[in-house]
Amino acid sequence: MAALTDRTIAFLVAPEGIEQVELTEPWQAVAKAGGKPVLVSTESGEVQAYHHLDKADTFPVDKTVDQVEAAEFDGLVLPGGVANPDFLRTDPRAVAFAKSFVDSGKPVAAICHGPWTLVEADVVRGRTLTSWPSLRTDLRNAGADWVDEQVVVDHSGNAPLITSRNPDDLPAFCAALVDTVATVRT
Repeated sequence: MAALTDRTIAFLVAPEGIEQVELTEPWQAVAKAGGKPVLVSTESGEVQAYHHLDKADTFPVDKTVDQVEAAEFDGLVLPGGVANPDFLRTDPRAVAFAKSFVDSGKPVAAICHGPWTLVEADVVRGRTLTSWPSLRTDLRNAGADWVDEQVVVDHSGNAPLITSRNPDDLPAFCAALVDTVATVRT
């Protein structure tokens, strides 16, 4: 795996509904590669993660979306879970924050239902992505080419988009996240 020394990665989540493993495994991959993960949410305090539909652990928020800008980071991770990205896509601040990464050419990694926020940000048109299968129609309606693959890294637009389908894809997702952030200098 590549090194992320001096790289800071934002993890954008809602106050609850995050699929825990889709937060913790990429977080650990970033930290293990020498990067600094930062938990960003729409509210301060703690966020509630889930193991599918069951409550899991809570995690302290480092910064709220109102306190940060994309310029402070080298990449963005959008974990899944159904409720988490559904909440984020209805929050204009979260959508604008995610869009600002793409606009500035910084890598964005989204897993499972995470691409919903990218659909709302209108940054998937003409791009190839994957996701949880139920987002296929949403992504296609937003102009993306949806494929059923373990991980997709699309370099065709302003910023690299890294997407995966579900927790089973996390090893490939984490490797693609670290490798992409390590090679893209913004």
